[in-house]
Amino acid sequence: MRTRLPTLTALALLTAPFTLHAENGALELRQQTTLISSFPEDEQTPVFIDADRMSGHQDAEIEAEGEVELRKRGQVLNADRLIYRQLEDEVHALGNVRIEQQDSLVTGPELKMKLETHEGFMRQPVYQIKQPDSHGAAENLEFAGEDKYNITGGTYTTCREGNDDWFLRSSGMELDRTVQVGTAHHASVVFKGVPILYSPWLQFPLDDQRKSGFLPPAFGSSGKNGATFALPYYWNIAPERDATLTPRILSKRGLQMSAEYRYLDRRYAGKTNIEFLPGDSQTGTNRYNLLLNHGQTLGAGWSGGLNVQKVSDDNYFRDLNTTVATTSQVHLPREGTLAYNGYGLSFLTRVQSFQTLQDPLAPITPPYSRRPQLLLNGAWRNFPEVDLGLASEWTDFSHPTLLSGRRFSFYPSVSLPLNQSFAFVTPKAGVHHTRYTLTENNPAEVPDMTRTLPIFSLDSGLFMERDWALRGGEYLQTLEPRLYYLYVPYRDQSRLPNFDSALADFNYAQMFSENQFVGGDRINDANQLTAALTSRLIDPASGQEWLRATLGQRFYFKDQQVTLPGGVARSDRSSDILAAFSGRVTPAWSVDTGVQYNPSRQDFQKIGVGVRYQPEAGKVLNLGYRFTHDALNPIKQVDISTQWPIAGRWQGMGRFNYSFHDSSLVEGLAGLEYNGGCWAARMVLHQFATATAETSSSVFFQLELFGMGRIGSNPLDILKRNISGFAPSHQLSSPATPYEQY
Repeated sequence: MRTRLPTLTALALLTAPFTLHAENGALELRQQTTLISSFPEDEQTPVFIDADRMSGHQDAEIEAEGEVELRKRGQVLNADRLIYRQLEDEVHALGNVRIEQQDSLVTGPELKMKLETHEGFMRQPVYQIKQPDSHGAAENLEFAGEDKYNITGGTYTTCREGNDDWFLRSSGMELDRTVQVGTAHHASVVFKGVPILYSPWLQFPLDDQRKSGFLPPAFGSSGKNGATFALPYYWNIAPERDATLTPRILSKRGLQMSAEYRYLDRRYAGKTNIEFLPGDSQTGTNRYNLLLNHGQTLGAGWSGGLNVQKVSDDNYFRDLNTTVATTSQVHLPREGTLAYNGYGLSFLTRVQSFQTLQDPLAPITPPYSRRPQLLLNGAWRNFPEVDLGLASEWTDFSHPTLLSGRRFSFYPSVSLPLNQSFAFVTPKAGVHHTRYTLTENNPAEVPDMTRTLPIFSLDSGLFMERDWALRGGEYLQTLEPRLYYLYVPYRDQSRLPNFDSALADFNYAQMFSENQFVGGDRINDANQLTAALTSRLIDPASGQEWLRATLGQRFYFKDQQVTLPGGVARSDRSSDILAAFSGRVTPAWSVDTGVQYNPSRQDFQKIGVGVRYQPEAGKVLNLGYRFTHDALNPIKQVDISTQWPIAGRWQGMGRFNYSFHDSSLVEGLAGLEYNGGCWAARMVLHQFATATAETSSSVFFQLELFGMGRIGSNPLDILKRNISGFAPSHQLSSPATPYEQY
């Protein structure tokens, strides 16, 4: 029997039979009070329909008209007219169709769909998807299962609704949110109404998880390489390993191929990188770069590592890279290590050599190879009342032109820490023994030699504190004086070879060290006292340190006798004065300064001043000044960098690092960024010194489509490295930037 309700607003629970009852001339729709499914138990979830008019066959087909709303768990469907076939669990909706399910909303003139399986189609749809926030329109949309959509002749964008600054247009597109991957066929990226990129096949992520596929192309320009274009392919091999293959065209040089493989496991991690440029048009040679880095945990305290780097020629990085950190590399290591740590002992064996990249205008001597080096160190506390220490080494130093040989050192020590909450005193004594066996490049027949030195030190300090109210806040101020006495008798070391020793940089930590030299070939003679005073301002509630001030000086009771070959002995009775001040002066201002002052000559040996103003993220100004009074390597540089909003959505970025000594620019950067809400455009000009009298200039332009990818050469790493505190505009909290997940 077919029943029609012409004017009655009806609510039907379709998993229960319904009847039409007439009484006193009125129509009434009656429902059973107990829910009885018309389908096998648990096969379907309940379906509710609300409409102005309904008619249909019991347990077969329902037709509803007039502001129809169908509800099923996780789905809401609105339409002007709807036919629901109960046995097939299929709905056919016409007129102003709107279906909302989970995180998606689709509207259009006609929908046909199986509700339980989420399979069907909609003509001329307009869709919206959350996470990521995206929308588009199409000729036809196929529902291919839960969270799967096949779009024909459609568009896709992450811009706000009504904003089509950019969109992806394709003949066919699949959005698979079960794996969070979108795939487009015969796709064009349209920006501001202009197609800027075409691809017969394109994949893009629907979240920030790693996905296999071609990455957006990168292009740019540099003075040495000309115009560049790269199209990387990313291969997500497994959750713990991936690879990137990148062909890169350099208009002045040719085609460069690179491959990077990365892996990570609970017991090991590493990466391999290979770059190859056959037949460089500028040099006529094959050029390459190899890197292998591996770290391994072997268990029971053992671990191993491998670090191998090699380039084809001295100028590889200076010609083919665009960062100071890379082009300034001089010694490329090739080493393998095996280490153990446990029971107070640490052991390391290493085989190490270097490839030295020479600057023709400033040549350097390559370092010694270690084939091998064995290190055994130990520290045992409270044994039973004293602390025991051990530092020992055996190394075979090898060099093609310099005196080579083996060095063995053995340094046991004992210390007695006497600690209280307000003070500490730690006397320490040890004996340092070294033996040399000289083997190669020894025309003068320098004999084997030994050196034995007793070393004694006494370290002491006080901890005083007080409560201090400052600017309405309660703080804890400390006063921490420290005295460190060191005695090392003189031994003539002038005939000893120098395999790896150099003068350590004089700083606060080095003031409290036993040796002013790094390496094991020179041990200073000493009868000296270091005095220092530190004061800190601490938030007692959080323990955060706001300010720190330090002042220190070393006093000598005898003249220096041990020097490096060609070095000049010190005769002053006191060292330079070191002073430092660092911390947050206000919530927006922070400072980090340090000076080294010579009282006998009454001049500054080193000055380092760094000031940062950062009232909020995206607004930062860094001011720096460096000065070093050194006859061999004088430094006098000013360094200014900033990221600052200019007007509206525009931001400016820049860095100016200038050397007054050389009257030249060390590194300079100027950039602009515009944030369009769902996209950002950046242009950066970068120049830096690569070697003596050589510079490299590069131009970066990048268009970032939030939720899709980046097109152009990436300047973000350079901006972060050059501007301390830099933050991309799309990561800032702003009403103009709704897609913070990107």
